[in-house]
Amino acid sequence: METLLLLLIIGLVAGILSGIIGIGGGIIIIPALMFLLHFSQKSAQGTTLALMVPPIGLLAAWSYYKEGFVDIRAATIICIGFIIGSFFGAKLSIGLPQEALKKLFSVVLILVAIKMFFS
Repeated sequence: METLLLLLIIGLVAGILSGIIGIGGGIIIIPALMFLLHFSQKSAQGTTLALMVPPIGLLAAWSYYKEGFVDIRAATIICIGFIIGSFFGAKLSIGLPQEALKKLFSVVLILVAIKMFFS
């Protein structure tokens, strides 16, 4: 149950940030899967591609899946959270000034880069 909730939260946070500043998969979901749920880099990438398969990444996700690097259950749960979160994130973003969005985007990129660099 704890893992299920964590996967849903990862999807919601990624969806909200995607709706607000246009990022999610590579910047939020991959590091979250690695640091919070101890996925390998390849499994995190494959699972992230699988949750985004409908619009993008079909061939890439399939390649990871064939090699055993996709967690379909995790991808499905995160996708549900991502859909819900991105809706609310987009609603929030529309009300923010452009300069605030640029600063928020920059801060998120810097924090993720620092975490990835030192991990």
